[in-house]
Amino acid sequence: MRKRIAFRKLGRQPAHKWAMLRNMVTSLIKHERIVTTLPKAKELRRLADKMVGREVLTKLFEVLGPRYQEREGGYTRVMKLSRPRKGDNADMAVIEYVDRPGEIRAARPPRARRERMLAGGALRDVLEDVGIASIEGGGDRAAAAVEEIAAEEADALTKDK
Repeated sequence: MRKRIAFRKLGRQPAHKWAMLRNMVTSLIKHERIVTTLPKAKELRRLADKMVGREVLTKLFEVLGPRYQEREGGYTRVMKLSRPRKGDNADMAVIEYVDRPGEIRAARPPRARRERMLAGGALRDVLEDVGIASIEGGGDRAAAAVEEIAAEEADALTKDK
């Protein structure tokens, strides 16, 4: 049973493992997406999420810092690739930063941005553009509007017969 074991060994001495993970974090910050084995990607995710908040490179300040200002955590995504690596059949994964241009799968917006969109009426505007009208007031008024629409549709059906 695995209890109170903080990190994976990854088949390396501790000094080699930390040097490898530091290099991988640097590559991830530089390229914003790298392909590696699944256990390495899971270990790298722990370090990369902590690095976004630190003052390491100018890219962190200029690009990544403002991008994740509203996000409370979960800056990276690990996706397992469907085919293992040829040769040793190791599971491969892609680790990437979320909310970036060209990402593989779109991320959910941060909670603060999502609440701001809902409170500002952006959702209501989009629904009205599509043709879905909102019913203000709710409650009895909404029920009356639904009954009115149902009655109109019933009248239209009886006229067609």
